[in-house]
Amino acid sequence: MRSIRFDHIALAVPRLVDAQAVLEGELGGASTFGAVHRFLAQRGPGIHHVTFTVPDLGEVCDRARAHGYSIVGYDDSDPEWKEAFLRPREALGIVVQLAEPHPKASSGSSLRRWQPPPGPANPPPPVTMLGLRLRARSAKRAQTQWGAIVHGERDTPGDGTLVYRWPGSFMRITVEIDPEGEEGPLCIEYATPRPVALPEGPHPVLGAVFRRR
Repeated sequence: MRSIRFDHIALAVPRLVDAQAVLEGELGGASTFGAVHRFLAQRGPGIHHVTFTVPDLGEVCDRARAHGYSIVGYDDSDPEWKEAFLRPREALGIVVQLAEPHPKASSGSSLRRWQPPPGPANPPPPVTMLGLRLRARSAKRAQTQWGAIVHGERDTPGDGTLVYRWPGSFMRITVEIDPEGEEGPLCIEYATPRPVALPEGPHPVLGAVFRRR
């Protein structure tokens, strides 16, 4: 039986061609999907959402509702990609996309039909994306969302954070607990042995903060 997986972190940027210079030219990655305009108008570039692939979208949505969450944007019209979302004001300050993929063997997922703009020639080796670090006001709120609803396996490394991992996923969610702080994403964490030219604060093109661990 398939399990829930932490699939990706999505960034909203105004011009994909500018983002390619960083995502491919500096981090050695590859873009796969397009972005969202209303978010950019309200907040500017930055981390937009995290996506979890699930074996049964209806089941996970029912579990979220049972824990007091609202489900928005439920759409099962595409048999290859059914999706729904948790609101950021309820979901620790970030949009959470829940997706049930069923790609056709002959054509691949419909999401893969989008063609990104050309990236830089000869990109460097990719960095290792470790995952997302964010803030929550309580351990209970973090456990409800990342543990009870999307079935993350919790670890407590002893530094005051909670770390959630999913079997088969290469990324993690790290949660800092701060009862007085604003909930939401803090940074994307990565590891690499090579030099990477990223600023200490929010990236001027991508909007997100990147931290090497």
